[in-house]
Amino acid sequence: MSVAGLAQPVRAGLRAPVIWGLAVGGAQAASPLAFWWLDTATVYALGLALIASVYIGFAVADGRATVLAVESGVASMFVIIAAAAVTGTPWLLVVGLAGHGFKDLWQHRRQFVANTRWWPPFCLVVDWVVAAIIAVEIVAGVHFHH
Repeated sequence: MSVAGLAQPVRAGLRAPVIWGLAVGGAQAASPLAFWWLDTATVYALGLALIASVYIGFAVADGRATVLAVESGVASMFVIIAAAAVTGTPWLLVVGLAGHGFKDLWQHRRQFVANTRWWPPFCLVVDWVVAAIIAVEIVAGVHFHH
């Protein structure tokens, strides 16, 4: 089978996670509208913390202590970035979400945490869609703090 023939099933296997990632990313980007009483930065920071913590659940399911320790440490780093973004520059949200997307890309390629097949590409798309939308909002002059 040719290399092009092998690439087709991979692309087809990523289609659903990417489509769902676009939809969920769009919904997450609009999430401050549902929580109008909170600062926009706070809503986005909560989303980043939630996304980062999902891998802790996957690490528990994986069962290896090393994986749980690494994923807990990585998630903690993103929670700290999210917390700093609540009162700091909203660019921290862009950095945190884009960085988490790169972590997802690494996870997709390495499969460090077992049994996450569709999650990393889905989450990568969510992360990068929201990061891009937040960056556009910042440049457009949206206020993230009341």
